[in-house]
Amino acid sequence: MNATREQRLERALFRGANLTLENAAYARAVRAFLDALLEMDGASEDLTARALGFRDRRASAAVLARAGGIVAGLAELDLLLRGSGVQTELRKQDGEAIRPEEVLLAAEGEESRLLALERVGLNLLQRMSGIATASRCLQERLARRSLPAKVVGTRKTPWGLLDKRALHLGGGGTHRLSLGDAILIKNNHLALLASREDQAAPLAIERAWQHRTGSAFIEVEVRGEAAARAAAQTFQRLRQKDGDDYPCLLMVDNATPEETRTVVEMLRREDLRDDTLVEASGGIAEASLETYAEAGVDAVSIGALTHSARALDICQRVS
Repeated sequence: MNATREQRLERALFRGANLTLENAAYARAVRAFLDALLEMDGASEDLTARALGFRDRRASAAVLARAGGIVAGLAELDLLLRGSGVQTELRKQDGEAIRPEEVLLAAEGEESRLLALERVGLNLLQRMSGIATASRCLQERLARRSLPAKVVGTRKTPWGLLDKRALHLGGGGTHRLSLGDAILIKNNHLALLASREDQAAPLAIERAWQHRTGSAFIEVEVRGEAAARAAAQTFQRLRQKDGDDYPCLLMVDNATPEETRTVVEMLRREDLRDDTLVEASGGIAEASLETYAEAGVDAVSIGALTHSARALDICQRVS
């Protein structure tokens, strides 16, 4: 077992490198999602453009930033536009810092197409860039304080893998990519196994351990010190028995920073820390980020990065 804590954390929760359009599964998911957005927006029935007589004449468009941040979603926007016969030129790349009034993408095509695709395209770019910008901001806050904890998202991702890619482009952790990606044992799973959390957690881990092949990690949610101890002891025994570098995590959920610190200190005191990564989760706001990181956890997950994403201000100008 030679992998460092940081390497195990990266392997488990930072899984966005393959979320590119070169990945066939990701590309299919993006196309299906964009098709659904276009259908819901009625892009093929733009009454305003028809009423004003905008049809086949060629026009140019520029997509510009109106606020600074980290751009994300340009590859997906490019796919959307090119798939509708619009010629494009990328002026920036996903993951780059942008400033107000910078041109991110230039396009040329039928004026009716440019107008019909505008809203869906901007929604895509604004949402993904907002998530990437927030992720980068929070990671940099921890780095400035020299805190080793990392910021990760959760599964509260209304836009699925697009939200996960945006987290990745901002330097944030993606967490589990899908239900089939990793074994994440939550309180509702534990409730079906035993009445007490400290009894259910070891039982769940024992069962899950036999199915870890092909899974990114096993994580179990705990809400008390007794369950955290029982789970960590089980992780340690199984990892040492099999000589396995497999990532094992405790999710300390809906706990205060003080309660989280108590769990981490218990793990250190009882020599359980080396075998178990710790994630703080549940109702954590930006204002309390550093406090949780100072408790000694490896990761702080914030659902608001995606379920309450603030869009970055981006516009399209047609000429």
